[in-house]
Amino acid sequence: MKKQAKSKKALRKNPEWTAAMIAEARPAKEVLPKLFGARAAAAMLKPRGRPKSADSKVAISLRLRPETLARWKATGPGWQTRMAEVLRESV
Repeated sequence: MKKQAKSKKALRKNPEWTAAMIAEARPAKEVLPKLFGARAAAAMLKPRGRPKSADSKVAISLRLRPETLARWKATGPGWQTRMAEVLRESV
């Protein structure tokens, strides 16, 4: 497929940058200090997502017989936790 040329309207709204435009460019934190200032930068450094658990676990892949898995699942919700407890106690 050939790359389609941009329309004149699109080029007016978003022209390609020239060397002069690049030379005049300023950092975003200078242009929009409230949005990109020091406080905003500090907020971006915060870890995202759930906090790390003190009792972290490791994901593994385990192949079990279908009957064994069916019996554990039949015990109801939380079967993975109960299985992990039984394995921990057996060690």
